[in-house]
Amino acid sequence: MRKEAKTSVLKRLGRIEGQVRGLARMVEDDRYCIDVVTQLSAVRAALRRVEEEVLRDHIAHCVEHAIASGNKADQRRKVAELMDVLERAER
Repeated sequence: MRKEAKTSVLKRLGRIEGQVRGLARMVEDDRYCIDVVTQLSAVRAALRRVEEEVLRDHIAHCVEHAIASGNKADQRRKVAELMDVLERAER
């Protein structure tokens, strides 16, 4: 992972970690269920943004390298990996 992407991803994950701790406190404090569900949705959205950033970096770095290398087997492998991860994300 490129340095700037790694820094950004770690920063986002740190925020998400704080959100999850906040969710645990909400449950411990018997907060209103809809408020908890709203915060759960926010965490899922934040995780999706992290996932997108990691995938974007992967495409810009690993996939681009495979294309530039001219290695057909490596290109096919990278495309297959992307297809697999995108299929799993849809579940």
